[in-house]
Amino acid sequence: MSIFEDLFSVAGKTALVTGGASGIGRMMAQALVEAGAHVIICSRKGDACEAVAAELNALDASGSAEGFAADLSSEEGVKAASNEVMSRCDKLHILCNNAGATWGSSYEEFPRAAWDKVMTLNVAAVFELTRDLTPLLEKTATDADPARIINTASVMGIKPIADGCWSYSTSKAAVIHLTEILANEMTDKRITVNALAPGPFPSKMTAFAIGSEEGAAKVGSLNPLGRVGRPADIAAATLFLCGHGGSYVTGTTIPLDGGYLVDTGDDGLFAEG
Repeated sequence: MSIFEDLFSVAGKTALVTGGASGIGRMMAQALVEAGAHVIICSRKGDACEAVAAELNALDASGSAEGFAADLSSEEGVKAASNEVMSRCDKLHILCNNAGATWGSSYEEFPRAAWDKVMTLNVAAVFELTRDLTPLLEKTATDADPARIINTASVMGIKPIADGCWSYSTSKAAVIHLTEILANEMTDKRITVNALAPGPFPSKMTAFAIGSEEGAAKVGSLNPLGRVGRPADIAAATLFLCGHGGSYVTGTTIPLDGGYLVDTGDDGLFAEG
């Protein structure tokens, strides 16, 4: 067995990636498939999930994928998604809580609806889906190889700059705190809980700023390491936390930000000045 297989393989494991049809979720899903897992992808658009699953199944990879529609923006939607997952598998090794929403507006005009929508999906749904699927995770968890949960946070949940996304930044801070609480609660179940805190990565959510080569170059130039994130950055962190190499890590948040958090300036994530 190579050191890669020993430390980063997830061969034979089953994973769920919410919001897995695009952006960071798709990057996570592809990494897990290429490392040998069977990955269930869900998001609001079932046809997009099925299309991505087909693309991943067409790769020369040892894993596989399937997709279905799930709307996690309500308690009923979370319950329906949980039931669908349980109908597709009887045990789960990895849960990636990645689905999320944002809302941008000025301080003076920021609406209450932006808090209701974003906090419900980004925080409440993470808790509810994790709670509902914990029994499936417990079935695979062992001392030597715990089950794994990865929550997608953001550097905007760590550094106090809103960039007009008041509820989003606050929700991601809540995700980080929830990650730590769940990690503490899950130790006796042999389930690790960690979070990724990405900086700017290509996705539908960031397309307004880095959806073009020019935009990505501009935003990247404001980053200490001079670029925006790449799929390999997400893949490496995901496989570390899900493979044997990450079995002793829980309750932590890994920034994937190119140095944004250690930059002493006070500029926003996407805008100059």
